Parts: sequence; structure tokens; C-alpha cells
Amino acid sequence: MTNFSSTELNVPLLVVEADPAVRSRLAMQLGEHAIPVETLMGVEERYGSAPFLLVLGPTCARSGDLGGAEPLLARRPDLGSILIAEDLSTDLFQRAIRSGVRDVLGAPVDTGQLNEAVSRVASTLVVTRPSSSGGPSTEAGGEGQGRVITVFSTKGGAGKSVMATNLGVLLAQRTEGTVALVDADLQFGDVAVMLKLAPQHTIVDAVGSFDRLDVGFLETLLSTHPPTGLKVLPAPLEPAFADQIGADQMTKIVRLLRSFCDFVVIDTPAYFNEVVLGLIEESDDVILVAGMDIPNIKNVKIGLQTLRLLNTPMSKIHLILNRANSKVKLEVSEVERTLQVKAEALIPSDVVVPQSVNKGMPVVLDSPKSPIAKSLEQVADLFAPAVEPQAKKRGWR
Repeated sequence: MTNFSSTELNVPLLVVEADPAVRSRLAMQLGEHAIPVETLMGVEERYGSAPFLLVLGPTCARSGDLGGAEPLLARRPDLGSILIAEDLSTDLFQRAIRSGVRDVLGAPVDTGQLNEAVSRVASTLVVTRPSSSGGPSTEAGGEGQGRVITVFSTKGGAGKSVMATNLGVLLAQRTEGTVALVDADLQFGDVAVMLKLAPQHTIVDAVGSFDRLDVGFLETLLSTHPPTGLKVLPAPLEPAFADQIGADQMTKIVRLLRSFCDFVVIDTPAYFNEVVLGLIEESDDVILVAGMDIPNIKNVKIGLQTLRLLNTPMSKIHLILNRANSKVKLEVSEVERTLQVKAEALIPSDVVVPQSVNKGMPVVLDSPKSPIAKSLEQVADLFAPAVEPQAKKRGWR
């Protein structure tokens, strides 16, 4: 992996470590733009109110206040920080995340892993800078506009795509109008496979005809899920096509969809990039799916901090805990306390989920009476009743 260039994002990158040998090695791993410093003394005065990124070495991890980073991060939540520790204990994880550290890596750290973490955190600092208009460029959910729901997770394997496909199916069942499901996991999207579709068109076709893209043309690109009538815009068939699709293009596609759909459900990759951040900004609701393990919760904590830095209203974030009945010695109340967010639905672990995925049939259709199907219906209840209060009286369920 190529060394991360801080100048590409115009974010100062500081390596903080008392041990000169370790400090030099970390700076070499990060490339010529990394600035090695022994302590944090004078750093804030040097860079003022501008955001910068800290890579805190193992000596910081061993100190009582993370080498002075704790009070600094408490004053400056706009800063990015990554901690490298020789002992990755649960206590250290919790203390670091509560202090505002974005990621914790084990020492000695792999160069590729370190650069990837720095690039990811630095990109969030860039996008949090205020725009010239002083606020978001769009106003989602206006009159006559469909409701956009983005399903996101900060770690792969949390059940995000299962959530998105089943939610899309349930909303299509409950709504007389059109419901669209967009697979925005542009490299490795699975929505078409999970719905057993053989699509003739994908997002690539929409982008390839971007100059003439309108509602009529976009409708012709949508695949239909026969059992429910759900409209699907699949991800590219090859990962290489993902580079052809930008945030502005995805935003335009979603705006066109919401102009004629009652609901637009979006599945996303398990990381922040420009496309995902643009979709979150465009969305009326964001379903944040979390698994019941410490690495998953750690990533969700970082994700929530990033969303807050982006000025994302917490009122539109809906935390869903997946596999909440797993016997992993982690209580739901403990997770909620750590994340400082109340879970709005608990999804149990159930063997019928992988069985339904292998069949290409959403679990709410394959096993509608199962506990997990009932819990997924509770997630749909968060949205459908608010838009279609008479839906149940019409017999849609």
C-alpha cells in the first residue's frame, strides 16, 4: 500500500512518541509528510483551530492521560487521533474510545493497516469542514418527496445487507406506492444475489448515461422483485466499475428515485467514503447496524463520533443491535451505555437467516413467523406507520 500523503487532504499528520527509535519507525511507515514530535507540548498553539491528526505511539498508551491526548481531545473533538498500543486490553480500548480516539491498533503495526487507518480518519476531518453556505447543501424529505433510509454499519458482517433487503421487502408489502432498494456497496454489493435477481442493468448504466438521466430513463434501469414489486438498482457486477461512480452522481440518482418513490432504502459498504457521506447527508433516516462484540462496538462508537462531527442530527440515527441474543457476555444495556445511544430494535441470531440468504429469499418471506422476521417488522414499524398510517387498516402486513 502506498504511504498516505497528508498534503493530499491538507491535514497535518503528527506522530507523537517519546521513544526516538519507535517515533522514527512510525514516521517512516507514514511517509515523508508525517511530522514526528516527542510530546504534545506546543502542538495546539502551533496549529491553532485548524484540524490535525495525531498518531499516538505506545508510550502514550502506557501513560495515565494518553500522553496528554485526553485533555486535548476533550477540548478539541474536531481532531483525529489513532492510538498504537502494545497491550490491546478491553480497558484500554474503552478508555481510548471514551477519550475521543478514533481507532486503536496493536504494536508493532503493519504499514498498510496504519496508512489505511490514517487515511480513513483524515478523510473525516476534511469533510467536516464547513461549506461556504454554512450548512448542508440539500434539504432531504421535502414535501412530495419519498423517504430515504440508508442502512450503514462500521464493520463488515454485521448484517447490514440482510437488514436493507428485508426492510425494502417489508416496506414494499406495506406501501401502495413504489419502494426502491439501491445497492451502494459499489465494489461487493450482494443485494441482487440476496433477492435472486439476474439484473439487466446496474448503477453503472445510470452513470454511463448521466447527462440524459431522468425519471423515465431511471425507471427503465430498475429490476423488479417479483414476489413484492420492490424496485432494485443493483451494484456494479465488477468491483472495478466502482471507481467510475462519484458522490454527486449517487446523490442525483437518489434524488430522482425519491421524486417518484415512497421509500428509497440504500445499502452501503461498511466504511466511510465520499459516496457514503453524501448518501447519509441526503437521507432522512440512517439505520446503524451493530453486532454484539467489542471490535464491532468500538467501530460503531467511532462511526457515531464521525457522524456527530459531520453535524448529522442524532434524531435521524436508529441503532439496531444484531444477534442481540448471542451469549457473548456483553449486555445490551452495557452496549447502549458505551455508545450513549438507545437501541431501537434488537435482532436475534437465527439459523433461518443464512438459510434464507442461500435461497435468495428474504427471511421475512421465507420464515415470516420466525422471531427474527417479527423483529425486522418492528424495524419497518419505525418508518411505514409514520408515512402510511392507514396501511394496516387496508390489510397490508
